Amino acid sequence: MTVPNRPPSVDTLARSLSRSGLPHPLCVEIAREAIAADDVDGAPRRAEEYRRTLLTDVINATGVLLHTNLGRAPLAHHQTASAQTVEFDLATGERGSRQTAVGQLFARLTGADDAMVVNNNAAAVLLVLAALAEGRDVPVSRGESVEIGGSFRVPEVMEQSGCRLIDVGTTNRTRLSDYERAIARPGTDVAMVMKVHPSNYRVEGFIEDTSIGDLASLDVPVMADIGSGLLDANVPWLSGAPPAWLAGEPAAVQAVADGADIVTFSGDKLLGGPQAGIIVGRADLIAQCKQHPLARALRPGGLVLRALQDTALTYLDKRAATDIAFWRMVDRPVRELQESAQRILDQLVNEFGVDPATVAVESTAALPGAGSAPGVTMPSRALVVEGDHLVSLRGAPTPVIARTRDARTFLDMRSVDPQHEAAIVSALAAALDNR
Repeated sequence: MTVPNRPPSVDTLARSLSRSGLPHPLCVEIAREAIAADDVDGAPRRAEEYRRTLLTDVINATGVLLHTNLGRAPLAHHQTASAQTVEFDLATGERGSRQTAVGQLFARLTGADDAMVVNNNAAAVLLVLAALAEGRDVPVSRGESVEIGGSFRVPEVMEQSGCRLIDVGTTNRTRLSDYERAIARPGTDVAMVMKVHPSNYRVEGFIEDTSIGDLASLDVPVMADIGSGLLDANVPWLSGAPPAWLAGEPAAVQAVADGADIVTFSGDKLLGGPQAGIIVGRADLIAQCKQHPLARALRPGGLVLRALQDTALTYLDKRAATDIAFWRMVDRPVRELQESAQRILDQLVNEFGVDPATVAVESTAALPGAGSAPGVTMPSRALVVEGDHLVSLRGAPTPVIARTRDARTFLDMRSVDPQHEAAIVSALAAALDNR
């Protein structure tokens, strides 16, 4: 009589999964599930599948520099496991404000009186409206009453803040006189006017909007939500003139100089820092925001504050072009991108025997991404491979995220850090070998 094979013990199978890098309790759980499903041989695959559900470093070869699904601005940040002065004043030895350190830096960078930080730009808008306009009216152009990523709708955020939205103008044309009529309308109690950067869409043709400078002539404060977080339209950290694709993108320095009383923007887009919402403006208005109960609920932790402080110091030290990953990608000459793609192609052909007829280097157009500079592109180069290899590339030891078009796979070099060339070669070689 044949005795059926007994499955290994849970502990034995779990220990064999240690090479996955997962903690032992997770390996035990995966081992139990594999044994229960009579899939002992599939346990390593199950462990790998679980590991890939965790946050994982990837190579962004999509050509979208600020890819929302890939964490927007790539950021390297390291700090020691030490206590830090998040809310401690070294001068007095008393409790301090977590807004002081980073706030003073962004006030200096933007020319504002003061600044504070919350956990993202949606939170910044919510806090400003709740602190400064609860129960009162806020005129907004109909062309700026937008929805951006994640179903963030300006009217709904305004409703949550407790203020009342007044639509002014039309979708394509809003004049200063539209705001003036809203302010003068009997029965209204206007707290401020709000100007919103449309972010991820653009209206062209028969259009007109009202500038911050014109709005500043009104008798109420002006709030400008510039969204994407360009610090200075002159981009003084780059050599030469500002890139053409930035034309028309609102910037914090210019918004403050033009008369905006309060400005909100993101930390993880064109600024190139961690996810955060930054509020700069008049000292009295910032003080009201700091004192509002929502400020505590929306405040960032020490990790974000330290990373944002490092970002601000990088700009002040004029190192943004070299030390902030997003601006390094922007500033790479097309010639370098061509050379990078060609090196990868040559290795695939010469070292791995890939058919040169199936791979090429082509001109492409990269995107800033994350709703920044909608509708504009920047020249780039891509390695183009015949066939759809997205699944195989995602399965590489360091996953490569690319895109396909017309049954061809495109790996755009502008969003790829040069140090990842070897990993791309390995991933592509494996993908093409498994066809």
